[in-house]
Amino acid sequence: MPGKNLQDSAYHLDAIDREIIYMLVDNSKTSLAHIATKVGISTTAVHQRIKKLENAEVIESTISILNPRKIGYKVVAFVSVSLVQPSYYNEVIELLQDVNEVVEAHYTTGNHSLFIKVICRDNEHLLDVLTKIQHIKAIEKTETFISLDQKILRQLKV
Repeated sequence: MPGKNLQDSAYHLDAIDREIIYMLVDNSKTSLAHIATKVGISTTAVHQRIKKLENAEVIESTISILNPRKIGYKVVAFVSVSLVQPSYYNEVIELLQDVNEVVEAHYTTGNHSLFIKVICRDNEHLLDVLTKIQHIKAIEKTETFISLDQKILRQLKV
């Protein structure tokens, strides 16, 4: 959940919780009946466990994942952003929310304040997006890294 403190207390997952999570991460449309058969408990118990995991925010959402390449978005880039002052962080995040091509934003340590991921149709589109980002007054400078390939995309396995 955005804004969650990374030091929130850990939720204890037993073996059945883990199996349920693995199946849902693999396919969020897996039926309760199928999960119940695989883990050896009733569908009602599976449903209750999933609700408990959602309430504890262990499972944040179930979503369909869009394949950007299939709809013409072929360029993935990571942009490091340096802010004029760290106090501008919330303002910049709010402005980046309006840039649809920004799909992730991370507040980071090191030489840069933010590390963002953008997805664009092509390099010209990327240039337009970068120009939009660079026109945010609280941004001092950016550095862009274009992804040439992605071999690993997965959820955390616990």
